[in-house]
Amino acid sequence: MNQSTSPTNSTSLKDPCLQELQKLLGERLSMSNSVREQHGRDESFHASAPPEAVAFVECNEEVAEIVRICVQYQKPIIPFGTGTSLEGHVAALHGGVCLDVSGMNQVLEVNENDLDCRVQAGVTRKQLNQHLRNSGLFFPIDPGADASLGGMTATRASGTNAVRYGTMRENVLGLTVVTADGRIIRTGTRARKSSAGYDLTRLFVGSEGTLGIITEIQLRLYGVPEAISAAVCSFETMEGAVNTTISTIQMGIPVARIELLDEVQVDAINRYADFDYALKPTLFFEFHGTEAWVKEQAEMVKEISTEEGGSDFQWSTREQEKQKLWEARHNAYYAALAMRPGSK
Repeated sequence: MNQSTSPTNSTSLKDPCLQELQKLLGERLSMSNSVREQHGRDESFHASAPPEAVAFVECNEEVAEIVRICVQYQKPIIPFGTGTSLEGHVAALHGGVCLDVSGMNQVLEVNENDLDCRVQAGVTRKQLNQHLRNSGLFFPIDPGADASLGGMTATRASGTNAVRYGTMRENVLGLTVVTADGRIIRTGTRARKSSAGYDLTRLFVGSEGTLGIITEIQLRLYGVPEAISAAVCSFETMEGAVNTTISTIQMGIPVARIELLDEVQVDAINRYADFDYALKPTLFFEFHGTEAWVKEQAEMVKEISTEEGGSDFQWSTREQEKQKLWEARHNAYYAALAMRPGSK
């Protein structure tokens, strides 16, 4: 045991549940203050509520055995991916064991012809897309943080691409889950058309760890579009920006991304990312398709925006400009925090 371990941790080693877990995991069960503190808080404003121990797992069977041990001793279990949640999901309010799945970070299979893949829960969205970079495929769900796909599934995450590609609910085909009694079950099917049995996959998607621990996910993939362009337009009124969004969707324009920022958030990202957008309600757009179709979409949206009082409509196909735009949007939370130092 580390000499810096506190008396509280020494007492924890007398806990029969933790003793069994230590026999199973060895050094992969941590009771150090720093590790417990790290796993007791996320990106939210909530105070840290550390678990009694952190278990770093590597496979389905290991997760199942840990669950069985914890159930035997009535010890709470808190799954942990990357800790990017904003709602205090990982707080160990009643103590217990934090189950860190970051070591389960393998892309298990990619079926290019069928447009799907299977990953372990600790794989992050950026890691998956990096793995897919030479396949012509990508996974579109993009919450602001580089979250784990297990966490994204458990919280039914969405992102800036939701208007076209949906949320995790629409893109999870099947799951491997360890249930509360330590069983390993598999839900769903790779088939696009299936009406057999209960839709257990949708039951677990968004369950936030209350029904079981998600360890593997079968995901839908998409072809990388031939052309991508991004656009920005500011409005005199919030109503004009909202009406533009409604009209764009009602007209069937397949916009890939459309995000609304009020003047306060625009001010925040201007300061945080060195932009100079007008301090007005602003829409960010992105269009996917062929080069001609992307240009046509942008022109149609520009016309709608102008009718609703939009001005200074700018669009670009330059990769650097697009990345900077959406990076600013993804960092909106941190930009807002920077407006009020110490607010977190």
